[in-house]
Amino acid sequence: MNLQFHHICIETDCYERSINFYTKVLGFNIVEETKDFHGREYNTWIKNEDVIIELQTPKRSEDNKKYKTGNKGLMHICFRVNALKAFVEEIEENGFEDFLPGKRIYKVKDKELSKLIAPEGTIIELRE
Repeated sequence: MNLQFHHICIETDCYERSINFYTKVLGFNIVEETKDFHGREYNTWIKNEDVIIELQTPKRSEDNKKYKTGNKGLMHICFRVNALKAFVEEIEENGFEDFLPGKRIYKVKDKELSKLIAPEGTIIELRE
């Protein structure tokens, strides 16, 4: 079986803040934004190079509650960046400051990384 990665879907209850984070902080472009999509206020496809995210607001009905797992499943998304320190400095200069508590850049097994918190709560890891 040959699997190829297609996209990640992120649900947000703060759509405007989330879309601004992914487009203005991380440089994604909106490919398609659909209002009133299958019981959701928004369903939006964003892309940066080969990375695709489906960003959507919760369904207005509670039909999908049985699929919510709380603190299980996907823990973070990691993006590879060129020049981690310069990237972090640039987003800080543009006013972004929602990093995980502690150092902005730290080492894990001799590799530097940084972790941001997106408005909807998704942890975004950045590393070279």
